[in-house]
Amino acid sequence: MPINNVNTASHFSSDKMQKNSLFMSNHLFCDVYCLEPGQEQHVHIHSGSDKIYYVLEGNGTFTLGDNISEQKPGDIVYAPANVAHGVANKSGDRLRCLVLMAPPPNH
Repeated sequence: MPINNVNTASHFSSDKMQKNSLFMSNHLFCDVYCLEPGQEQHVHIHSGSDKIYYVLEGNGTFTLGDNISEQKPGDIVYAPANVAHGVANKSGDRLRCLVLMAPPPNH
Protein backbone atom coordinates (compact mmCIF):
# COMPACT_ATOMS: atom_id res chain seq x y z
CA MET A 1 0.00 0.00 0.00
CA PRO A 2 1.50 3.40 -0.95
CA ILE A 3 2.15 5.54 2.09
CA ASN A 4 3.69 9.00 2.24
CA ASN A 5 4.17 11.70 4.89
CA VAL A 6 2.89 15.20 4.11
CA ASN A 7 5.38 16.88 6.46
CA THR A 8 8.39 15.00 5.09
CA ALA A 9 7.30 15.66 1.50
CA SER A 10 6.83 19.41 2.09
CA HIS A 11 9.64 21.39 0.47
CA PHE A 12 9.70 25.18 0.04
CA SER A 13 11.82 27.23 -2.37
CA SER A 14 12.54 30.94 -2.42
CA ASP A 15 12.40 30.81 -6.26
CA LYS A 16 8.79 29.66 -6.79
CA MET A 17 5.87 27.71 -5.41
CA GLN A 18 6.68 24.02 -4.99
CA LYS A 19 4.35 21.21 -6.04
CA ASN A 20 5.49 18.17 -4.07
CA SER A 21 3.98 14.92 -5.34
CA LEU A 22 2.58 12.49 -2.78
CA PHE A 23 0.70 10.12 -5.11
CA MET A 24 -0.05 9.89 -8.82
CA SER A 25 -2.18 7.48 -10.80
CA ASN A 26 -4.19 7.56 -14.01
CA HIS A 27 -7.22 8.51 -11.90
CA LEU A 28 -5.94 11.24 -9.56
CA PHE A 29 -2.95 13.03 -8.11
CA CYS A 30 -2.27 14.21 -4.58
CA ASP A 31 0.34 16.93 -3.97
CA VAL A 32 1.35 19.26 -1.21
CA TYR A 33 1.76 22.82 -2.51
CA CYS A 34 4.26 24.94 -0.58
CA LEU A 35 4.22 28.71 -1.05
CA GLU A 36 6.55 31.20 0.56
CA PRO A 37 5.16 34.71 1.21
CA GLY A 38 4.51 36.49 -2.10
CA GLN A 39 4.37 33.32 -4.21
CA GLU A 40 1.33 32.23 -6.20
CA GLN A 41 -0.17 29.71 -8.53
CA HIS A 42 -1.50 31.77 -11.41
CA VAL A 43 -5.20 31.53 -12.13
CA HIS A 44 -5.83 28.80 -14.70
CA ILE A 45 -8.48 26.33 -15.91
CA HIS A 46 -8.48 22.55 -16.21
CA SER A 47 -10.90 21.13 -18.73
CA GLY A 48 -12.40 17.90 -17.42
CA SER A 49 -10.56 17.80 -14.07
CA ASP A 50 -11.76 18.77 -10.59
CA LYS A 51 -9.33 20.08 -7.97
CA ILE A 52 -9.51 20.30 -4.19
CA TYR A 53 -7.26 22.47 -2.00
CA TYR A 54 -7.12 21.73 1.74
CA VAL A 55 -5.25 24.36 3.75
CA LEU A 56 -2.78 22.73 6.15
CA GLU A 57 -0.76 25.74 7.31
CA GLY A 58 -0.89 29.50 6.80
CA ASN A 59 -3.49 31.65 5.09
CA GLY A 60 -4.11 31.67 1.35
CA THR A 61 -5.95 33.90 -1.08
CA PHE A 62 -7.96 31.64 -3.37
CA THR A 63 -9.53 32.58 -6.68
CA LEU A 64 -12.49 30.49 -7.78
CA GLY A 65 -14.25 31.92 -10.81
CA ASP A 66 -15.15 35.52 -9.93
CA ASN A 67 -14.76 34.92 -6.18
CA ILE A 68 -11.62 35.72 -4.21
CA SER A 69 -11.48 34.60 -0.58
CA GLU A 70 -9.04 34.18 2.28
CA GLN A 71 -8.80 30.66 3.69
CA LYS A 72 -7.14 29.35 6.84
CA PRO A 73 -6.00 25.93 8.12
CA GLY A 74 -8.86 23.44 8.03
CA ASP A 75 -10.62 25.17 5.12
CA ILE A 76 -11.21 23.28 1.89
CA VAL A 77 -11.76 24.76 -1.58
CA TYR A 78 -13.38 22.85 -4.44
CA ALA A 79 -12.53 23.98 -7.98
CA PRO A 80 -14.78 22.16 -10.46
CA ALA A 81 -13.61 21.43 -13.99
CA ASN A 82 -13.70 24.41 -16.36
CA VAL A 83 -13.71 26.99 -13.53
CA ALA A 84 -10.77 29.40 -13.24
CA HIS A 85 -8.84 28.88 -10.01
CA GLY A 86 -5.54 29.65 -8.29
CA VAL A 87 -3.93 30.40 -4.95
CA ALA A 88 -1.66 33.18 -3.70
CA ASN A 89 0.22 33.62 -0.46
CA LYS A 90 -0.25 37.29 0.40
CA SER A 91 0.56 36.73 4.07
CA GLY A 92 3.90 37.01 5.81
CA ASP A 93 3.97 33.29 6.69
CA ARG A 94 4.38 30.08 4.73
CA LEU A 95 1.34 28.43 3.12
CA ARG A 96 0.91 24.66 2.69
CA CYS A 97 -2.05 23.03 0.97
CA LEU A 98 -2.91 19.42 0.29
CA VAL A 99 -4.11 19.33 -3.33
CA LEU A 100 -6.05 16.53 -5.01
CA MET A 101 -7.06 16.48 -8.65
CA ALA A 102 -9.10 13.94 -10.60
CA PRO A 103 -8.45 12.97 -13.23
CA PRO A 104 -4.90 14.33 -13.60
CA PRO A 105 -4.60 16.82 -16.46
CA ASN A 106 -2.90 15.68 -19.63
CA HIS A 107 0.52 17.32 -19.80
